[in-house]
Amino acid sequence: MVAPLTFPTVEKCESIGRANHTVVADMDGTLLRGRSSFPYFALVAFEAGGPLRLFFLLLVSPLAGLLYYYISESAGIQVLIFATFAGMRVSDIESVGRAVLPKFYAGDLHPESWRVFSSCGRRCVLTANPRVMVEAFLKDFLGADMVLGTEIGSYRGRATGIVQNPGVLVGEKKADALRKAFGDNKQPEIALGDRHTDIPFMSLCKEGYVVLSKPEVQAVTSEKLPKPIIFHDGRLVQKPTPLTALLLVLWIPIAFPLACLRIAAGSLLPMPLVYYAFWALGVRVTVKGHPPPPANKSQSQSGVLFVCSHRTLLDPIFLSTALGRPIPAVTYSVSRLSEIISPIKTVRLSRDRATDASMIKKLLEEGDLAICPEGTTCREPFLLRFSALFSELTDQLVPVAMVNKMSMFHGTTARGWKGMDPFYFFMNPSPAYEVTFLNKLPLELTCSSGKSSHEVANYIQRVIAATLSYECTAFTRKDKYRALAGNDGTVAEKPQLKANKVMGC
Repeated sequence: MVAPLTFPTVEKCESIGRANHTVVADMDGTLLRGRSSFPYFALVAFEAGGPLRLFFLLLVSPLAGLLYYYISESAGIQVLIFATFAGMRVSDIESVGRAVLPKFYAGDLHPESWRVFSSCGRRCVLTANPRVMVEAFLKDFLGADMVLGTEIGSYRGRATGIVQNPGVLVGEKKADALRKAFGDNKQPEIALGDRHTDIPFMSLCKEGYVVLSKPEVQAVTSEKLPKPIIFHDGRLVQKPTPLTALLLVLWIPIAFPLACLRIAAGSLLPMPLVYYAFWALGVRVTVKGHPPPPANKSQSQSGVLFVCSHRTLLDPIFLSTALGRPIPAVTYSVSRLSEIISPIKTVRLSRDRATDASMIKKLLEEGDLAICPEGTTCREPFLLRFSALFSELTDQLVPVAMVNKMSMFHGTTARGWKGMDPFYFFMNPSPAYEVTFLNKLPLELTCSSGKSSHEVANYIQRVIAATLSYECTAFTRKDKYRALAGNDGTVAEKPQLKANKVMGC
C-alpha cells in the first residue's frame, strides 16, 4: 500500500544546499524503482544455493505474497528470508551481496530519490531487507554512511533463516531503529519512503517525502553513479522476476544436455566443421575482418600472434572456429574439466617473465598463437590493462576484438567453479560470438621500430576498444579478484595434462 499523501512527493524536495543535512531513506520502492525484493532474494538463492534452492523459494513465494499483502508485511518477508538463507554459509551470502547484487541494484536506482539522497552530506538507509544483502552496495556504490536493516541469526557460520531481535524492520520497528541510531536529540532533516509502513520513521524527521510508484520512470544511468560497476559476478544475466525464475528452473533440465551436445560437437568434430555444427545447434558465430593465412613452416615463417580481448575462456575456441583451424593459446589457469574437454592446445603461463617469454617464442616458431593479455575476463564494456610481454616477442601482431551475447547465463565466474564456465555459456538458448579480425600491426608501430612494449600494448588496447566502443582501463586481474572474491586470482599449480588437451585463455 502506498503511503497516504500526508507528505509531499519527492519531486518537490529541493536538493540544493543539503551538504550539511542527513537523509534517511527506505530501499525497495524508494531508492529503488521496484517495490518487490523477490528478485534479489532469488539471486541469493541461486548464486549461493543453486537451482534447487531457487526452486524451493519459488514454491514458498505464493505463501510469502499472501502473507505480505493480506496479513502481515513482516511475516511475508520472514518467509522469504527463511526460504533463501536457512543453512547457507554467511560468507557465501556476504560474497553474493558484494559481487553479484550491486549490478542489479544499480540498474534499478530511482532518479528522483537518488537526486535527493546524493545531495545530502550524511546518508542513512533504513530497510526491511537483510543488512547482509544490501550493505555492500549501499556503502560502496551509493556512499551510505549507515545501513539499518533486518539482522539474520547464524550458528557456526551458517544462517539459521531466523530473524534476530527486534525482527523485520517494518512500521514502528523502523522508527525504533532510527531513534536508537540517532538518539532523541538528533533529528534527521529528510526522510524518503513509499508506503504506509514508512510513516512512523518519516514522522521523526524534519521533512518527509513520498516516492510514488511510476513504472515509466527510467533508472539512473551508470554515468551518474559515484563509481561505475566494472566488475561483477554471478551466473544470471537477467534479474529473476517470479516468471523469469520459473522459466529458468524449467529450462535448466533441457539446457544442460544441450550444452553437453554443443561441447561435444566442438571437441570431437574437425575444426573446419565446428562452425557449421555450432550454427546447426543454435550457437551463432559471426566473423568480421580479414584474418591472415596460416604461417608457412617450409619457409621458416614465424607464426602470427592473435591478441584478443577477453570475454570468456572460450575465446580461443571461437577464434579457432572463425579461422577453421585450431589455434594454440597460452593461459594463466583453467580447471581440469576444461582441460579434458578442450579441442585446442594451450600452454600454461608460469608468471615468470623469462620462462613465459621463452615458451611463447618457441610456440610462435611452430605456428600461430592466441593470447589474451588482459589476463582475466571483464563483462562490462571495458578493457583491462594489457600485459606488455607479448609485444616484445614478435612483430607479427593481429588484434582481435571478441564480443559474446548471452541471454540467461554468464559463462564466467570469479567466485564459483570455473569448470562449469563452458557449460553455462552453452546452456544459453542461443549464445553468440562475434570475432572481428583487425589489421595486422604495421612494422613501424612494433618494438622492432623502437616502440616500447608498453606503447605497443596500449596502442592495441586502444584499437580494440575503439572497434568495440569500449573504454580502456588500468585495472588488472588482481583488481578484479580482490573486488569479487577477496583474493588475487592466483590458482595453485596442478600437475599438467599433455599439451594437446588443454583449454582456455
